[in-house]
Amino acid sequence: MDTWYSLDFRPAIGEFPTTCQDGSSNSRYIMTLQGQRVQASRYTLIPRTLSFLVRQDSVLLIQIPEDRGAWSGRLNGIGGHIEQGEDPLSSALREIREETGLEPVDLKLCGVVIVDTGTKPGIGLYVFVGGAGDNKPQASLEGSPTWIPQSKLESYQLVEDIPILLPRALQSYDTGVPFSAFYQYDENDQLVVKLLP
Repeated sequence: MDTWYSLDFRPAIGEFPTTCQDGSSNSRYIMTLQGQRVQASRYTLIPRTLSFLVRQDSVLLIQIPEDRGAWSGRLNGIGGHIEQGEDPLSSALREIREETGLEPVDLKLCGVVIVDTGTKPGIGLYVFVGGAGDNKPQASLEGSPTWIPQSKLESYQLVEDIPILLPRALQSYDTGVPFSAFYQYDENDQLVVKLLP
C-alpha cells in the first residue's frame, strides 16, 4: 500500500499539521514552498524514466521506429518523460504499460543518471529494473518490444549507453545497491560515462 502525507502549507514560518493516508495526524514538519528556494537561474533537469524488464536470461528492449531521430532503428529500454504530478515509480509503471502492455513484477529503482547536455536543461534519468511476468508484450507507437538474450547484446544495434548502463542496472537489481551515474559529451560529441559506485 502506498503511503502519502498531506502537508498544510501556509506562508508563515512555523509547524504545519500533516495528514497521513489513514487520516491520523502524527507528525509536524517545517517545509514551506518558499523554503524550496526555486531559482530560475539554477541548473535544471528534465525528469525521465528508463526501465528494463527481464525474463530468464533475456531483457525486453524497445526498437525505436525509423522516423524518430538519431536513435531510429536502435534498441533502448522502456521509458519516457515524468509528467507533472507523477513520481518516478508511477511514471515508470505508466510508460511500461503504454509501450508494452505489460504489468511489471517487482519493479525497483536501481540507479539515477544525470545527463549534462552542455546547456540547460539537463536530463535526470531514473533507472528501474523488474520482472516481465508471463504475458506477451505488445507493440506501440513508441516502438516494437523485443526480447534480447543478455549474452548477445553486442550483436544488436543499441542506443550507445545501453552496453554500459544495462549490466550496471541488473547488478544493482541483484544486489540492492543503487548506482549513480553522470553522462556528458566531449568535444567530438561522444558520450562519456562516469558510474558510481
